[in-house]
Amino acid sequence: MMENASTYQAVQAVAPGRLELVRKPIRDPGPGEVRIRVEACGVCHSDSGTVEGLFPINWPRVPGHELVGRIDALGSGVQGWVVGQRVGVGFLGGSCGYCEFCRNGDLVNCRNQEYTGIHHDGGYAEVMIAKASGLMSIPDSLSSVDAAPLLCAGLTTFSALRNAPAKAGELVAVVGIGGLGHLGVQYARHMGFEVVAIGRGANGAELAKKLGAHHYIDSAATDPAEALQALGGAKVILITASGGRRWPRPSRGYVRAVSRSSSASGLSRSRSRPWISYSEAASSKVP
Repeated sequence: MMENASTYQAVQAVAPGRLELVRKPIRDPGPGEVRIRVEACGVCHSDSGTVEGLFPINWPRVPGHELVGRIDALGSGVQGWVVGQRVGVGFLGGSCGYCEFCRNGDLVNCRNQEYTGIHHDGGYAEVMIAKASGLMSIPDSLSSVDAAPLLCAGLTTFSALRNAPAKAGELVAVVGIGGLGHLGVQYARHMGFEVVAIGRGANGAELAKKLGAHHYIDSAATDPAEALQALGGAKVILITASGGRRWPRPSRGYVRAVSRSSSASGLSRSRSRPWISYSEAASSKVP
């Protein structure tokens, strides 16, 4: 909790592998910025890039790019947002609006895009300054704790499925039931797909079914590709976990797992490959 109106509490990385709990001075937002009182912030695997110094950051740096809170101050020139409004900030910290990519409507690839928790302080804090162009409105029906992980893990898996060629009723497999995969399974079920969850170990079956999976494949006990073929083949395979030693190149192990219709979809590099969507690795092993 904030002790007074002039400082706030934050967790910042001060050297590779070193985090410190500190108090930082509150500042007013600059032009095009807002100040947010943070209510919740998810913990993403990518945050380790900040903590371990894998990203080109300037110390100290506050990690966190899955945050939700309320605006408590507006910088000059900010329009469309009001004090007290609940907002979220993800990994992409806000497009510039004038570079070549922005002018073409490709805001994700903005040449001047900053990354939250890397180029500027993120959400492991009570207060954060954010660019207004990087804000997302959060509905009142969604709690801050539930909304925060959707700003990275949720966005990653939803975008993959939204842009996939599968139609309702077709078989979709989700590899890894971890931070990303557990959301991917739920999205896939609500999109009307026949969902197969693939995890390491039999203990993941109960969770997978609870999340909405119609089938569960234990990759430690059976060949996932053969198991998928026995179900008729998958239209889409969403890989949310890196292969580790078992699957150094996960896509190769699943080439045999696709249905004939997907191999002829024209969306893959060759007619023999499935439409495989990669999301950032949740861990070094499939959960």
